[in-house]
Amino acid sequence: MSERRYQAREIEAKWQAVWAQERTWEVPNRAVPDSASARPHPPAARHDGPRRDKSYVVEMLPYPSGEPHIGHLKNYAIGDAIAHFRRRTGHRVLHPMGYDSFGLPAENNAIKTGVHPRVATEQSIAAFQRAFRSWGISIDWSREIASHEPEYYRWTQWIFLQLYRRGLAYRKESAVNWCPNDQTVLANEQVVDGRCERCGHVVELRQLEQWFFRITDYADRLLDDLDTIDWPEHVKTMQRNWIGRSVGAEVNFRCQELGIDYPVFTTRPDTLFGATFFVMAPEHPDVLRLAAGTENERAVRDYVNHALTESAEERGDLDKTKTGVFLGRTVTNPVTGEEIPMWVADYVLMEYGTGAIMAVPAHDERDFAFARAYDLPIRQVVAPRDGSPVPSDEAYVTKADDAILVNSGDFNGLTPKAGFERIVHWLDMEGIGHPSVNFRLRDWLVSRQRYWGCPIPIVYCPACGMVPVPEEQLPVVLPDIQEYQPKGRSPLAAAEEWVNTACPECGGAARRETDTMDTFVDSSWYFLRYCDARNDAAAWDPAVLREWMSVDQYIGGVEHAILHLLYARFFVKALADMGLLDVQEPFNALFTQGMILGPDGQKMSKSRGNVIPPTPLIERFGADAVRTYILNMGPPDQDAAWNDNALTGAHRLLSRLYTLGAELAADSDPSLAAAAETLAQPVEPTGDGLTLVRKANWAIDRVTSEFVGRFGFHNAIAAVTELVNDLYRLPRADAEARRFAIATAASLIFPFAPHLGAEVFELATGRRAWEEPWPAADPAMLVAESFELVCQVNGRVRDRVQAPSGAPREELERLALAAPGVIAHLDGQEVVKVVVVPDKLVNVVVR
Repeated sequence: MSERRYQAREIEAKWQAVWAQERTWEVPNRAVPDSASARPHPPAARHDGPRRDKSYVVEMLPYPSGEPHIGHLKNYAIGDAIAHFRRRTGHRVLHPMGYDSFGLPAENNAIKTGVHPRVATEQSIAAFQRAFRSWGISIDWSREIASHEPEYYRWTQWIFLQLYRRGLAYRKESAVNWCPNDQTVLANEQVVDGRCERCGHVVELRQLEQWFFRITDYADRLLDDLDTIDWPEHVKTMQRNWIGRSVGAEVNFRCQELGIDYPVFTTRPDTLFGATFFVMAPEHPDVLRLAAGTENERAVRDYVNHALTESAEERGDLDKTKTGVFLGRTVTNPVTGEEIPMWVADYVLMEYGTGAIMAVPAHDERDFAFARAYDLPIRQVVAPRDGSPVPSDEAYVTKADDAILVNSGDFNGLTPKAGFERIVHWLDMEGIGHPSVNFRLRDWLVSRQRYWGCPIPIVYCPACGMVPVPEEQLPVVLPDIQEYQPKGRSPLAAAEEWVNTACPECGGAARRETDTMDTFVDSSWYFLRYCDARNDAAAWDPAVLREWMSVDQYIGGVEHAILHLLYARFFVKALADMGLLDVQEPFNALFTQGMILGPDGQKMSKSRGNVIPPTPLIERFGADAVRTYILNMGPPDQDAAWNDNALTGAHRLLSRLYTLGAELAADSDPSLAAAAETLAQPVEPTGDGLTLVRKANWAIDRVTSEFVGRFGFHNAIAAVTELVNDLYRLPRADAEARRFAIATAASLIFPFAPHLGAEVFELATGRRAWEEPWPAADPAMLVAESFELVCQVNGRVRDRVQAPSGAPREELERLALAAPGVIAHLDGQEVVKVVVVPDKLVNVVVR
């Protein structure tokens, strides 16, 4: 069979023009057909029929910085395959597109190129639009959004005001992470191993007035509700660990000299009598104040600056040499009345508890090492019940019931568990402590001292104080300025004409907030706006959100497990509490795709020279081939290295399928083509025709199972490949069976290679693949009357024979031993054993 030339780019241009002209992938909102969000819908689109369940499919929106890369294509190829499958299985599918176009990625690119952020961002968005259309992604472009557009960030500011009015947005002075390179504040989640996650520069600590969102109010619900969503377990574990719930007590230690109570959170209040010193994290906002005026002030300051250059992992390492500096102050142990020294030490982390600990060296390994290093007292307060000695060269760490409290006053003799309860009750009664649940999670720092971000809708009036901008005055439009490079304060502060404004309450002179919002604020609600993207009167119509939310399938990188995914969950819960949403979770199901590595197996980067740009590949092989290859690299949730040879193989598969369709169309009897439009499988196929029909049904079953499972698209594409191979292997099958098998192959490949799938399906049937229901496997054809039994001798294939499906082991062994190829290799050898794999193979072991 000669192959007809597969002109990928011509075919792709043809179908892209059809989909654009007919607005095929647009889906209207049913809830409010006459609202401001509605627009005339093309009659050609067939996704709004009666009784169709909704399916909301969303890929994490990209940062538009430069050109789209191969990772974007993988993300959207996965989502597009899911969207196509769900459209053809009875769903109204919403599959929109947008751009996370504010923030550091866009601004840093603009600074690098010297082009204004707005211009650079919109140029990049245009590049993304061209690329996504050339890839054939089935986007509802009528809902396209970009977070830098006033039509979008007007509602970001509106959400900020809702949070502010409910006490969930607040401003305070705080020790914050400062990136000297990016000249901006970073949230805790954006600091990795003491460095800025974006640029890698060492982070410093500064005291600044900053805006926060009170995400900690939702810590319990963010943790507990993880059990209600279909997310990968490793992502749930990452969020659980970040939220970090611990049960214990909060205890006050008073610095008598300054008259200040310093609370600590401890999970071991039963060891309070063993607290012999007090340690604060270098980031604790009071450390420098406590050291001020003491002989160690300079040493403390130097120590703090050095500690901040180390990662949390390094600082918490049990084997790391313990270091610290005495603060020159003491606090009172509330249960013993002793004055114990205050230290700053890097093994204490601000992100846990209150950033200060009571140190119990006899029963904590790190405290023990620190006490040994600085010759501090070690007092044992837990001991074995049987009186056996405790080693003096290590901490005795136990909560077991075979231990009791000692040197603990009225609590001596209690087990650690009973002591925990009794001591916490006593602290509570005395007013110096109380039961507490602690979270590692900290409130979300949202202030950024950068230009390219959403302005915070707050003004500062000398008479009225801090005043929110009235909703009717939104959006507070970001001004176009030329001096937008970071200089240690927000560039907006220099835009005096914009900064100076009138107080909304008294009309007097006032100044605008010059910080902008963290870009993660923009991306924490965009999936809500997609639902009602053209609504000019509100962020959304609640009826529309009831129609579409929650997102049924969310696709994106696991690197967003803590930041974006946690923040989006917080937003949805907060908005639901305000009565603005009817759901508690934004994303019912999550799929995290693996990374495409360079040909060298390393992460792609320009410095390594291993970046694979998609555009040249698409121009050479076509978008369908690149999409098919990307989804055939292996399990899509795992990393995989690029291989040019394998891409050629994907192109070869599509070319062979095109040849089958083209030759079928050229050779067909018109009456057979008309009959094929019913898409019914042949009624009583025989011979090679039966084999093809069985294989087609097997492929349908295999591909379908991957869509309803964990998206093993490499297995699905392998099944289509087998079907195509059989079509070439069995050229004498009857025309009706071949047409059915070719149409089935085209229908199944369509979610992965939509242009080629549409073309071949049209050649085989005269119909449009996307308008047809997803094929259903015929159960009768999945059970073959016979199968090809592989016959091996010592693991090497020596023959193949037909065997009845479901035949007993004895029958399969008999057939194999009678096979000519096996007999030829048994001559004069002893059969040691016969291994039978039912319905598959027989292996005869000889010697």
